[in-house]
Amino acid sequence: MRFKRLDLNLLVALDHLLELKSVSGAADRMHMSQSAMSNALSRLREYFGDPLLVQVGRRMELTPRAEAMRDQVRDILVRIEATVESEPQFRPEASDRVFGLLMSDYTMTVLMPHVLSLAHAAGSRVRFNFLAQTDQPYVLLERGEADFLVAPRQLCSPDHPSETLFEDDYVCLVWSQGAFAGRPLSMDDYCRAGHVVMVPPNRAQSMEARSLAQMGIERRVEVTTFSFSALPQLVVGTDRIATVHGLIARQAARILPLEILPMPLHLEPLQQTLQWHAYRDHDPGIQWVRRLLRDAAAAMMH
Repeated sequence: MRFKRLDLNLLVALDHLLELKSVSGAADRMHMSQSAMSNALSRLREYFGDPLLVQVGRRMELTPRAEAMRDQVRDILVRIEATVESEPQFRPEASDRVFGLLMSDYTMTVLMPHVLSLAHAAGSRVRFNFLAQTDQPYVLLERGEADFLVAPRQLCSPDHPSETLFEDDYVCLVWSQGAFAGRPLSMDDYCRAGHVVMVPPNRAQSMEARSLAQMGIERRVEVTTFSFSALPQLVVGTDRIATVHGLIARQAARILPLEILPMPLHLEPLQQTLQWHAYRDHDPGIQWVRRLLRDAAAAMMH
């Protein structure tokens, strides 16, 4: 199909070329031969009157024209995809649609078991693809590479609809036989103790780390990990402290020798937010998953 002399099939190839900056990478992504992708690039260059991709040293770079088109091309394809996937009615018991959700391991641990349980009880046949959260997760949402983002409100985009799923307070976890067990935790205790801290793979700060830094509080970090759900295990047998979400703490304290203590200072609760692409706002499938997540969050909090 052509629109203003452009073969619209080339838009998909163009999108992959602009994202990957590689003819061979785009060919692999589309299950095409490299010669076929090279031919597609030649036709795109002729149509736009621009080289689009140029060799710079040992890598390919986008021209200014290509860079300017990058977001618009992706936006067009996301619109088309949203229109094609949207059904007049959505029947989860008859659908094998795959929904991609971006989240941290915290969300995976505390919320997703409730989501899967409710989906099973409803006789749903839909499939879920849980994706690791990145430092800018809304970018994958905007590119249509995920259907949902579940993250703190601060990590969501102002350009897409969202709703609060639940809030979770921060607490301290200590070993039940350690130096800080059996009594209130003072601010002095908190500052002089060793800490186990979650550091995201991109070296960004977690939400509690950001809040503490803004308050001028510096912890003595002795252990770092990439996982929120691993924090409780890593304080057992030590006098270290883990500052964790309340839901994680209560879950861990049921099976590990741990004591949950109130924070010796006030941290704003974590506001966990659900976000989806604006183009999919009226998609019945997206609406069904939103209800599912909302119901799962309510069940989890009671």
